[in-house]
Amino acid sequence: MPLARDVGVVSAASEVQASGSDSVRAVLVDAPAAEPRLGTVVLPRRTAGTTLVAVAAAPLNPLDLLIASGAFHSVRHEAPYVPGSECVGVVLESDAHAPGSWVYAECHAAPGTPGAFADRVLVADADVLPLPHGIDPVLAAAVGNAGTAAYLPLVEIAGLRRGESVLVLGATGAVGQLAVQIARLVGAGRVIGVGRDHAALQRVLDLGADAIVALQPGESRDDLAARLRAAAGPVNVVLDGIYGLPLEAALQVCAPRARLINIGNLAGPTAQVPAGSMRGKQLVLSGFAGLHVSLRDKQPALSWLWAEISRGGLQLATRVFPLDELPAAWRAQSDSPHAKCVIVPDARLSTGDRA
Repeated sequence: MPLARDVGVVSAASEVQASGSDSVRAVLVDAPAAEPRLGTVVLPRRTAGTTLVAVAAAPLNPLDLLIASGAFHSVRHEAPYVPGSECVGVVLESDAHAPGSWVYAECHAAPGTPGAFADRVLVADADVLPLPHGIDPVLAAAVGNAGTAAYLPLVEIAGLRRGESVLVLGATGAVGQLAVQIARLVGAGRVIGVGRDHAALQRVLDLGADAIVALQPGESRDDLAARLRAAAGPVNVVLDGIYGLPLEAALQVCAPRARLINIGNLAGPTAQVPAGSMRGKQLVLSGFAGLHVSLRDKQPALSWLWAEISRGGLQLATRVFPLDELPAAWRAQSDSPHAKCVIVPDARLSTGDRA
């Protein structure tokens, strides 16, 4: 049963459910590379094994834009669909989760499966996790995909050990900012952030980086490597969100047996990896995509992230947009906002008292 102090929020969720038939307000992308628009869709009827959620907060992720562009390597939608890969909200109907309870949900958006950018969303029971009491719904949602994209590569794949040095390529975005903080919290000895935006890099210093390196247009790989070496010294772990030439430079400053994990390719789809460096230093180069990791496997990371953001151990700037302003949020995300854009379909849900 919902907490007594949640009654107003649950009532708001009930009003959302009762506001019409199965037709809900939603954002649609009509074709690859089309601009998103506000419209309505009819949700599939809930069946056993699924949970209906009133959406309180749905983060806008770079992955959402990449899939909508038609350029993502794993998914392409030719027919209209509702994007949105995750959300926080209130359970309306479910056989597995208590109605009125607050949950985090992953959404596998497709033409036949509307995503999170809507008033309500229907998801598989297995794609739902209960939220800890009292957590801010906007922050809980914002730290989901972004946080796991930093935590899992650093802590589980690289096995970051206390005292090791960490280089974050692409430190000014939401994932990079969280990565800097996570590395510090789990005991990294030195953390270096790399990015293009000078003002955003100053915030990376405020978040706990020991040094920053600004990427310069037209700079050679060797010159960048020299600046990385001066700032970082030998690096044990590289979290790479940009690939291309910056990764090539980072290879030159890796310590023996360093671990490099790629999570994005904003600087280009290819990079030269010299065989001699790989073998001579016995480097480990791997890739991570949260899309291919089950929510069950993400649960320990999410629990850690929610605990840290609730106690103030993690900071993440957010920009909140109503559902009908998603096109503006979409443009803001395209321009690299250095903050997490979060869609809020109903302000009564996102601002309700959850203590």
